[in-house]
Amino acid sequence: MRVVVTRPRHSGERTIERLTRMGHEAHLLPLAEPVHHVEDARRALLQTQGAIAVTSAEAIRVLAALEPDLSQHLGRPIFAVGKATAKEAAKLGFTDITASEGGGNELAALISSHATDNDGALLLYLAGFPRATGFEAGLTGLQLPFRTVECYRMQDIIPDDATLSQLFVDRPADAVLLYSQLTAQRFFGLSFVQRNQTLLDGIRFLCLSEAIAEAIPVALHPHVAIAGTPDEDRLLALLVAE
Repeated sequence: MRVVVTRPRHSGERTIERLTRMGHEAHLLPLAEPVHHVEDARRALLQTQGAIAVTSAEAIRVLAALEPDLSQHLGRPIFAVGKATAKEAAKLGFTDITASEGGGNELAALISSHATDNDGALLLYLAGFPRATGFEAGLTGLQLPFRTVECYRMQDIIPDDATLSQLFVDRPADAVLLYSQLTAQRFFGLSFVQRNQTLLDGIRFLCLSEAIAEAIPVALHPHVAIAGTPDEDRLLALLVAE
């Protein structure tokens, strides 16, 4: 299949490699790139002592820039959304890692179930901007004290019309992989896509979660499929599920 990957370049290149090994023709279409705020993350770690929460592997990549100063924090509990983010934390050296199988709301519930282990200490949420609000709303609803520090910002990338024409007009893609609600909003907000939405009728949109699918225009919902759990293995499995 001809598959378009809408991830940022760093993580997207790994997905391209996986798809190629699976026998697909994969094309990377990054719609945003991260700008890291390493010093903000450094200060936040020094000013807190309790558990850390991350909802994206990008936050872990920010922490990687802190080595060797990060070593004193590697024993802190870290809560992560998904196996991929947890794996990145383990590679960096964290030893007390708990991963949720769902999204932000599920992570908040998971942290609540471990609240006694954190001795009431303030939870440090290393976040990106912009971001979905579900995790912070979940923490607030569960009355869990937390501090949000934005350690990276996603900067929009707008592909040129020639690139988009190659992917969706000249030889139309069979599937588009969408990894976040904000990415879906960026994609369908592109002027090229808005002008040529009828060209997308035959393309499958494979989403990591229901929240992402909600950002897809209703007319295209018959072509939407959602991963059973928000991890890449389940997402890529949709490519062979009709």
